[in-house]
Amino acid sequence: MKITKKIEIPEEILISLRKSEDEFIAELKRTAAVRYYRERKLSLGQCAALAEMSEEEFIKYLASFDTSIFSFDDKEELLEDIKNA
Repeated sequence: MKITKKIEIPEEILISLRKSEDEFIAELKRTAAVRYYRERKLSLGQCAALAEMSEEEFIKYLASFDTSIFSFDDKEELLEDIKNA
């Protein structure tokens, strides 16, 4: 199920950004997806769907924000993961 809502964007914003309505909305979705991924609120797959990208495309997109799909809370966790590989 998809939810459709109408948002109002001042035309001068689109003109200043030199973006079409569709480009702006796509960028909003991608930006939200990156944020929710960084905050660990949504999974990689959910964020890719929100961004309307494949998981592979979204992983590459995350890299442009210096965000890795590999995250470890501390050095020991990383070493344990390497040991188990």
